[in-house]
Amino acid sequence: MDKAVISDEVIFADISKFLGEGKEVRLNPKGNSMLPFIRPGKDSIILAKREDVFVGDIVFANVEDKYVVHRVIEVNKDAVVLMGDGNLKAVEKCTKADILGTVRTIIRSGTKHKTPGKAVVWRKLKPVRRYLLALYKIKRRLGI
Repeated sequence: MDKAVISDEVIFADISKFLGEGKEVRLNPKGNSMLPFIRPGKDSIILAKREDVFVGDIVFANVEDKYVVHRVIEVNKDAVVLMGDGNLKAVEKCTKADILGTVRTIIRSGTKHKTPGKAVVWRKLKPVRRYLLALYKIKRRLGI
């Protein structure tokens, strides 16, 4: 059977279009940058367009021609700073116009979890996040 391969750029362009039309989009994120709150291959998210973004929101953004699902850690007028929950130092900067949608729901094991929260405690634990993520990854490997 023949397979058609569609590039991420085409898929993400369509996602951007649907969000701009006011539609919700379900996405299966890849990568570990949002661990432990969004797990690749296990969780999916529902995105929707929102007029404004706030610190703590999880957003879908186009940053320097790549698409990311990361948390807003700072907002200054039109400038926004993003960081993945599973990242230790790396941040991205973009504008509000670069934010294409906001995560409205996280679907884990078939259960919808509305408004994923602002992760206030997780953000305050940034100085020890390295150790917490290491424990989380050990737990995952052991199947606990």
